[in-house]
Amino acid sequence: VQLQAFGGGLVQAGGSLRLSCAASGRAFSSYDMGWFRQAPGKEREFVTSISWRAGNTYYADSVAGRFSISRDNAKNTVYLQMNSLKPEDTAVYYCAARYPSSMAATRGYDYWGQGTLVTVSS
Repeated sequence: VQLQAFGGGLVQAGGSLRLSCAASGRAFSSYDMGWFRQAPGKEREFVTSISWRAGNTYYADSVAGRFSISRDNAKNTVYLQMNSLKPEDTAVYYCAARYPSSMAATRGYDYWGQGTLVTVSS
């Protein structure tokens, strides 16, 4: 599966942004999908994930209650709705895919998109 994330941009603190990740290839609905981010000078970190049946979602503590992940299997797209953005949310955001696994939701992603930059100004 090939992934392409888009929707990043510059937003003021407290604002909202929605990222999209479009997948090409077959069987998108068979993959667990995740969002990760990497801030300047920091390691990549898990943000959120959604299971292939969209029955289970997981969030990093830092974004819980502010971010929401969803997917539309008919459109081969996963979304990340980001509300109440903070300057510390500034990062390149990556979408990722994995086959359903017993591993923790934060691990085991085999396919990665190219990333989209989100900048939150104070």
